[in-house]
Amino acid sequence: MAPLDSVKNTAKNAARTAESSKAFEVTARAGYAANGVVHILIGVIVIALALGGEGQSDQSGALKAIAGAPFGFVALWVLAVALGALGLWHALEGFLVRAAPGAGGGASETAKKQGSKWGRRLSEWGQGLVFIALGVIAASVALGAKVNSSDQSAQDASRSLLSVPGGPFVLGLIGLGIGIGGIAFIVMGVMRSFEKKMSIPSGGIGPAVKGLGIVGYIAKGIALAIVGILLLVAAVKVDPNAAGGLDAAFDALLALPYGPWLAGTVGVGLIAYGVFCFFRARFARL
Repeated sequence: MAPLDSVKNTAKNAARTAESSKAFEVTARAGYAANGVVHILIGVIVIALALGGEGQSDQSGALKAIAGAPFGFVALWVLAVALGALGLWHALEGFLVRAAPGAGGGASETAKKQGSKWGRRLSEWGQGLVFIALGVIAASVALGAKVNSSDQSAQDASRSLLSVPGGPFVLGLIGLGIGIGGIAFIVMGVMRSFEKKMSIPSGGIGPAVKGLGIVGYIAKGIALAIVGILLLVAAVKVDPNAAGGLDAAFDALLALPYGPWLAGTVGVGLIAYGVFCFFRARFARL
């Protein structure tokens, strides 16, 4: 066996051993619940904005709200650990992904299997990165660090990109990617494809969980799609001030005709997604 293959097999065995740990699985499942808490708070803030209130309607705003609550410091560290564990779980899943089984051994069939394998691998790594980043933000807020809003972060990153050759093109690609991700969430909600990664009971509470998933995925998809559009506009105009995160996305919704109603509806949808995440913690196939 080649040394590289030996190292690869050793790494995969270590990853499988880590995933077989019951404590790791429980902590990773808690990460879905932690993600649910964040989305519920964002949804509540968005509804408050739709009713004329004030607030920072993004992940940082939700975590700052937790920090201001009794025992918020402890809650933030619990969220950070759980989200970090879930991110690591997805990272390991991406590493352990195998090509999809199937008959046929032609070159084109092999290429399709490899493409599918890397598609699933990148999807797992992307999810892992999102959860780990959210866990890092939670830990930063717990430590008292000043955390910028998603709008400020997006504008700062866009300004840096737009100042280098080819930056507008790269920013446009990022915006396109986030927009496509938003559309993917909407499609997952409409097609109910999230059920493939869960063991939702057919009776009892099952239909309610599926309903929450449909509404939640569509609402989150709409929010992400708007963020992608804002980044595309910033790239086309070469104007970093046009970029923004979730906070700016909801501001854009509020500026539309019947904006408060639209933003409030998305806020309710995000709360539904947050509640769904609690059930995902229970029924996810890990």
